[in-house]
Amino acid sequence: MRAAPSLLLVALLPLFAGCQVLAEKPQAAVAGTTRMQGELSAKDGQLLFKPCGESRHFAIFDAGNTGLLQEAAALAAEPGTLFADVSGNLSASQKAGNDGQLNVQRLYRVEHSDSACSDPNFKRLTLRAYGHEPDWSLKASGKGMILDRPGQPSLAVPYLEEQLPDGRFSINTEANGQRVELWVAPQRCVDVATGGVQHLSAELRLNGQLMRGCAYYGGSRND
Repeated sequence: MRAAPSLLLVALLPLFAGCQVLAEKPQAAVAGTTRMQGELSAKDGQLLFKPCGESRHFAIFDAGNTGLLQEAAALAAEPGTLFADVSGNLSASQKAGNDGQLNVQRLYRVEHSDSACSDPNFKRLTLRAYGHEPDWSLKASGKGMILDRPGQPSLAVPYLEEQLPDGRFSINTEANGQRVELWVAPQRCVDVATGGVQHLSAELRLNGQLMRGCAYYGGSRND
């Protein structure tokens, strides 16, 4: 799926007129929802969601006031496939021409990506965090964390996680002569390089050096 950006933007305008901007507040998990990933497109004034690996299309209703419609419209200014990672539930369609309605309750991320649907690591991860200037990427799973930086060998180490108030948490380790601390907060975060939006902000401290970035839960963590 590759929709013309201008057409997508025009199609979305009636959808988000008058809606509130995405609140920078923790979004509580809603019982009965399912996490889903897929591609976004626009047709007949509707924002449609096509789950990864499927041919069905669901009209999006932003039941949780997540800001997905606004975010998708803003990203439509750039070419490329729009990918969304959300949780919600399916219901009967309110309009003809689609396979049902996706009632979105939580937005994890929305970004341009041609490969996110086929990411082999997503289901195994609990968290992915990354940043730019300098570039860094951290992946955490039940087996440990891996920190990658350009020009440096990958650092693969075990870690401890500490829960903090207001939905915040940290993961940290002291191993191989390195001290790594990642502080995560449930706050809307914009990728400065791509414009993509993630549901978590992140601060990485590596041996005292502070690096900022964004983060999102992997497929093995939904809280």
